[in-house]
Amino acid sequence: MKAVLFEKFQSAPKLVTVDDPTPEPHGVVLRVAATGVCRSDWHGWMGHDSDIDLPHVPGHELAGVVEAVGNDVTKWKVGDRVTVPFICGCGSCSECHSGNQQVCLQQEQPGFTHWGSFAEYVGIHQADLNLVALPETMNFATAASLGCRFATSFRAVVDQGKVSAGQWVAVHGCGGVGLSAVMIASACGANVIGVDLDPAKLTLAKELGAVTVLNGREADVPEAIREIIRGGAHVSLDALGHPSTMTNSILCLRPRGKHVQVGLMLGEHAAPTVPMPKIVGQEIELLGSHGMQAHRYGAMLDLVASGKLDPARLVGEQISLADAPQALMEMDKFRSVGATVITRF
Repeated sequence: MKAVLFEKFQSAPKLVTVDDPTPEPHGVVLRVAATGVCRSDWHGWMGHDSDIDLPHVPGHELAGVVEAVGNDVTKWKVGDRVTVPFICGCGSCSECHSGNQQVCLQQEQPGFTHWGSFAEYVGIHQADLNLVALPETMNFATAASLGCRFATSFRAVVDQGKVSAGQWVAVHGCGGVGLSAVMIASACGANVIGVDLDPAKLTLAKELGAVTVLNGREADVPEAIREIIRGGAHVSLDALGHPSTMTNSILCLRPRGKHVQVGLMLGEHAAPTVPMPKIVGQEIELLGSHGMQAHRYGAMLDLVASGKLDPARLVGEQISLADAPQALMEMDKFRSVGATVITRF
């Protein structure tokens, strides 16, 4: 099969031909129909993820068709249209037994713990637990964009932030995760403020439901948010993953507000300083959010089917597998609006 592979961290990935995967007894092989290019893939390529063994094929936001099925799989057959959370549970640990596969103690992640979806085919483990059936009406590019961004945002907003109608929600960073959060929080009835440095992304945030937006280059973000809301946000998300956006998110909250950290902070940003006097003095809640379980996809897909959520609007440029190496290396430049998706193999 054709695949994008890198042999050294931070060296240019190449389009190569490698052996096709075979399914594990508990797994399947998917023919990849679409796969997103995500900043998490960039972190992996940079060497920020200790799970990656070289040489490596990245890619974890994917949708496709079941091509081969392991002997122990009972729920899936060849030809099924599916997607998968980027965190795959083992099915055996205490967290999996409690339904919290997103923090599985022995989790596997395609594109990190094993070869991923920047390829014609990809192996997925523990298929009966981790695969998600796709509606026939959803195209593969949209389904791939659900993976690390839309589903992650859904859990961050709905399950972790517990956003409700009438609340004020600030979203710091209007890339794929942030724009998804804007749409989802708005669908929950919240008043959303989008924050970014890119006017084009702020324009799209307003189109997706933000009641107002702020350009971080032009304002003191926490002060501006507190002025707009008169007291601060109920819930604030760092959807980018940077010390400055994390700090702004915490400082813009009202007393007893919730900060949800969605964006990864790795490498030199892995241990940021937090404004502890605000956290203690105002009883601020700090919450992490890490993907979403397969069994929660149904609630999200029901809202998509109802028309309240439209993740197709977040699909940006569609590229070929041959274009993927350059797109991956440029993910830190934040040039794209919406999710870049590989759809041509």
